[in-house]
Amino acid sequence: MSFSHKGAAAIFAAALSFPPTCPAFAADDAPQKAEACLACHGSGGNSTDPAMPSLAGQPAKFISLQLFMFREGNRKDPQMTPMAANLSNAEMNELAAYFSKQKPAAPSHKTAPENAAAGRHLTEQHHCVQCHGSALLGLQHIPRLAGQQFAYLRAQLRGFRAKTRADFDGNMTSAAELLSEKDIEILADYLSGLTPLRD
Repeated sequence: MSFSHKGAAAIFAAALSFPPTCPAFAADDAPQKAEACLACHGSGGNSTDPAMPSLAGQPAKFISLQLFMFREGNRKDPQMTPMAANLSNAEMNELAAYFSKQKPAAPSHKTAPENAAAGRHLTEQHHCVQCHGSALLGLQHIPRLAGQQFAYLRAQLRGFRAKTRADFDGNMTSAAELLSEKDIEILADYLSGLTPLRD
């Protein structure tokens, strides 16, 4: 599922026009709404479930945009769609602020030695580093990939390639449709083994 550029621009403008009411939270001072998130996304947003993404350290704009897309039905998921359905813009901002401030855990996944160089090459060849940043830690509304769950990354790349995963601006669909199944395995293995540390 992808959007027209006009539709994507409207969604992005709406999502980023939320009132700037994003307080900083201590690690143990989760907003009440976050408690439901922790059951799947892990303590502090560090998932231990291979199929569930980690939210810790993700850019706040990325989190709020995805919640907005789930709420509006542009992105669909049997668990997330009902969770986001009744969130206000302010609550989305509050959740985004909280999880963006949490420290990502060290990756539990170990990249296969033969995939380290190949994975980096693929991130450069397919322009991952241009959008997600040189260390793949995410920028603005673009997510952190470094240290993300292996199975989740693989599933999302497959979804983008098959056009069953919502794509905000079409960039991920364009990039993923060029990937072979082997490329996806290498990329997911490489990315999930990266240490997600910011300076």
